[in-house]
Amino acid sequence: FLETVPIDRDRNYSDFRYPVQYVLRPNLDFRGFCGKISSGVIHKGDEIMALPSGKKSKVKSIVTYEGELEYAFPPQCVTLTLEDEIDISRGEMLVHPDNLPITDRNFEAMLVWMDEEEMDTNKQFFIKHTTNTTRARIDSIKYKVNVNTMERSSCEKLILNEIGRVVFTTGKELFFDPYTKNKNTGAFILID
Repeated sequence: FLETVPIDRDRNYSDFRYPVQYVLRPNLDFRGFCGKISSGVIHKGDEIMALPSGKKSKVKSIVTYEGELEYAFPPQCVTLTLEDEIDISRGEMLVHPDNLPITDRNFEAMLVWMDEEEMDTNKQFFIKHTTNTTRARIDSIKYKVNVNTMERSSCEKLILNEIGRVVFTTGKELFFDPYTKNKNTGAFILID
């Protein structure tokens, strides 16, 4: 059964999200933005918007080790070149201007606590979301979930393997989608 389960439906092909991992500049004539397509499809000539700046351009080429492509989709790793010189760096995201992710510093999420040490809400953490890393603070815990009964109860902190609804504030804005819509841009790692 496991060999026949279709896994291609797990990917989001409608919302283009391209977290920039690296800026490639081997010479003055080439400037490419490298990364892995998180979701959506990009075509040569498509209009894109860089987040957080909001600057727009068009895709000049989609470059791979094997050569140039007319279009690309997840989970391909590609290098995009743009028609205009836009200042973009690691942690920023390229999207279609008519299909934007949520941009915010405050959000809540279901969190699985995987540290031997119990949660300390007074601590500063780092949050790693796509290629973006910034500081994060736990504002509150709305509830924890009993995994056996699915019952919700209030709590002050989470301990190893507990799951809870947690409210966060980050040092800079993140660009994300609901996890149910886009797993790649709806997930993150909290780092002590």
